[in-house]
Amino acid sequence: MTNEDWLDRVKWNEQGLVPAIAQEAHSGKLLMMAWMNRDALRLTVETGTAVYWSRSRRKLWHKGEESGHRQLVREVRMDCDNDVILIQVEQKGGIACHTGRHHCFFQRLEDGGWRVVEPQLKDPAQIYSRGG
Repeated sequence: MTNEDWLDRVKWNEQGLVPAIAQEAHSGKLLMMAWMNRDALRLTVETGTAVYWSRSRRKLWHKGEESGHRQLVREVRMDCDNDVILIQVEQKGGIACHTGRHHCFFQRLEDGGWRVVEPQLKDPAQIYSRGG
């Protein structure tokens, strides 16, 4: 794909990033939010697997590269302001969160505090070979 006009339509922030929300295609459940730069979004479309930008590691992050919990892309959408990407995915292994849960939104505000309301499916120490 040599014509990258579609990437120019994205409103990147001052760091050259755009928020990307991963949504489970079959259930509609929101799995996670991460950041993408231009290369991450282009690679996501080209490879059909989710690629994000790790702000802490300052490098491209191929979702599942350490855990095996890859995200196969079914559809990519952009919001009305062109500043948020929605990726509908098939989540391999049923775990999207690095804490070993199905999704990252496992804490609910209750009585003025955050309560964990989703089960941990797998211990992260068993998921990540290099402590990721």
